[in-house]
Amino acid sequence: MLYLLLYPLKDIFGPFRLFGYITFRSAYATVFSILIVLLFGKWFIKQMKKWSITQKVRVEVPERHRIKEGTPSMGGILILLSLLLSVLLFADLTNPNIIILILTTVWFGAIGICDDYIKIFKKKPRGLSIRAKLLFQILFSLGLGIYLYYFGPASYTTKTNFIFFKNIVVDLGLFYPVLIMIIIVGTSNGVNLTDGLDGLATGVYGICVLAYAALAYAGGHSVISDYLDIIFIKKGGEVTVFCAALVGACLGFLWFNTHPAEVFMGDTGSLSLGAILGTVAILVKQEFLLPIIGMVFVIEVVSVLLQIIYFHRTGGKRLFLMAPLHHHFELKGLAEPKIVVRFWIVGIIFLMIALSTLKIR
Repeated sequence: MLYLLLYPLKDIFGPFRLFGYITFRSAYATVFSILIVLLFGKWFIKQMKKWSITQKVRVEVPERHRIKEGTPSMGGILILLSLLLSVLLFADLTNPNIIILILTTVWFGAIGICDDYIKIFKKKPRGLSIRAKLLFQILFSLGLGIYLYYFGPASYTTKTNFIFFKNIVVDLGLFYPVLIMIIIVGTSNGVNLTDGLDGLATGVYGICVLAYAALAYAGGHSVISDYLDIIFIKKGGEVTVFCAALVGACLGFLWFNTHPAEVFMGDTGSLSLGAILGTVAILVKQEFLLPIIGMVFVIEVVSVLLQIIYFHRTGGKRLFLMAPLHHHFELKGLAEPKIVVRFWIVGIIFLMIALSTLKIR
C-alpha cells in the first residue's frame, strides 16, 4: 500500500524513491511485523485466556507436557495478522506472486482455525479429520498448480532449477501441478508435526524463510541470477518482502513462544506457515532445495513414518521411544530448551549446505 501510494510521488518528494528498493521495504516489513506482535502479544494472550482458548494436551505425549495444559493457543492468528498487515503496507499488491501468497495464507489459515476450533470448543483432540484436512489442502494446492500450468509465465512455469549441476533446468511438464500439490501439502503437514516443543517450529521455520528470502532476491535480480546460473523470475524479487515480513512475525512470536511458552501457534499457525513455505519455494523456482533447507521438518516426518512402518512390521515394537523425533529425545531425558536449540543448529547447518549448492553448481 505504501509502495503504491508513495513511490509514484518520488519526483515530488525524493526520499519516496526508497520505496522502490526491495531491500528497503523488506527491512521495514520485518521491523513492522515484529513490532505488531510485540505490541499486541500480551493483549492477545490475555484474550485467549479470557475466552478459554487454551491448549489441550493429548494423552500420548510425554508426561512433562502436562504442565502445558491451559496455555493459550491459536497464536497463529497473531503471526498471520502481523504478516498480512506488514505485507499490505510494504509489498507491491499488484504483483501476482504476492497475491498468490496472500491467498495461500488466508486459505490455510482458515483450515487451521477450523481445526483448532474443533479441538478446543468441540472437545475433539484430533480436530478436523485427516481426510477433511487433506481434502482442503489438496483442493487449493492442485488448483494453484493447474493455474500456474495454464496461466503462469509460459517461459518457465513448468521448469525449475536443479541442484548441484550447472546449466541443468528440469521441465516437469504435466507433472508440475502434481509436484506443487505434493510440496504444499507435504510442507504444511511437516511444520505441523514439528510444532511440539516451545519455540521449535517457530525457530526452525524462521531459519527456512530467511533462506528463501535470499533465494527470492537472487532469483528476482537479473544480474545475480545470471551470475549464480539460476532461473531469472520476473517480479520474483517481491517475494523477498513477503518472506521478510514472515521472518519478523516469527521473531516477534518467538518472544512469547520460547520456553516456557506463553502461547502456542496451534494448527492455525503451523498448517498455514508450512503451506506458505512450500508456495514460496515454488514461486522462486527452488523446489529441489526445499528438502535440504527444511531438513528438520523432513526428519520429523520421516521419523513418524518409520515409527509406523516398524510398529506394524514388528508386531508392536517401537523404533523410537516416541515420534516425532523431538519427543524421542525428551524421553531420553534431554531438557526441552536443549533439544530446541540443537534442532535450530541443525536447521542452520542445512541452510548453509543448501545455499552452498548455488556455487557448487
